Order: sequence, then structure tokens, then C-alpha cells
Amino acid sequence: MTVSTKLMTADELLKLPSDGKRYELTEGVLNEISPAGKPHGLVAMKAGIILYQFVHQLGLGKVFAAETGFVLSTDPDTVRAPDAAFVAADRLPTGDLPAGYMRLIPDLVVEVVSPTDTASDLQSKVFTWLDGGCRLVWVVYPATRSVTVYRSREDVRVLREEETVDGSPVFDGFSAEVRDLFR
Repeated sequence: MTVSTKLMTADELLKLPSDGKRYELTEGVLNEISPAGKPHGLVAMKAGIILYQFVHQLGLGKVFAAETGFVLSTDPDTVRAPDAAFVAADRLPTGDLPAGYMRLIPDLVVEVVSPTDTASDLQSKVFTWLDGGCRLVWVVYPATRSVTVYRSREDVRVLREEETVDGSPVFDGFSAEVRDLFR
């Protein structure tokens, strides 16, 4: 016997009634996201602030917070909401940003690891971002006070808190001490 499950679209996800929960779509399948704990929320905010200060000062584009959904693929739809994201100014639509989800891939994505995240889920998220065209993914681990930087599936580097993370290849001149994400 075959059981058929109707896949959800990004537009249907956007129209879901608010129930106080957060969701993402993975190839049309609705996934509930657990609320973040204090360490996760603080680190995500810090990463967003550090990026925003640099990007805003130089007018490089926009930094988006965790509630922003990005459509990574369609038919079936995948919508993800990273903990922070940067999109270069020349890739943004002119004028006001349209309502709904961003229908483009960020240049840089920050994912902060929660205690409920599994290694396979994290790897899947990272590879989905990279395969979609994201040029830089930072996976931040509050428990180990480290950042794993992905420039591609093959170009991966783990940075400890005494090291410095940079924005290459997304933007030049940016660097921050990893420990600043945890202060």
C-alpha cells in the first residue's frame, strides 16, 4: 500500500496561521523548529550585531535576523531561516523589500548550534546552503566556543575562540575574534 503525503509550498507555509511555533520546509515537508535557548539566542544576536556593524558602516547590503525565511529551492519547496544572514546590496531588489520570503540565496549564513541539533541535520543544512549558492557558512558551536567555516563542501576550517573569523570570499576587510561571539 502506498501512502501519499501532500507536500507544502513556500506560499502555503507563509499563510499558516500563527501558533507560536517556528517552521521550515525541507523539500516540501513541514518541520517544526524548537525554540532557541539562552546561549543560542545570545550568540545569534551577537553574530548579527557584529555583521551588521561592518555591513552597515560600508553600505555593503543587508543583514537579516533569524525570523527571515529564504526559499532555497522550489518544486518541492525548501525554506530555511538561518540565525543570521547577509545579502550583498547588488543582489537585493531595488526599492522596498517585497513581502514574504526572500527568493534568493544569502551570500553568508550563520547557523548557531542548539543542543537538539544533530550532526546529520547540521551537515544537511550547510550543504543545502552551499549547493544553493551561498558562498560562506559559519556554524557556531556555543558549547565548544568554536566556529566551523565552510567556503565549500571541501574548504572547511574549524576556528577556536582564540582565532579570528573573516568574511572571505564574501567581503574583504572583515574580521572578528571568535571569542567575541561568546562574550
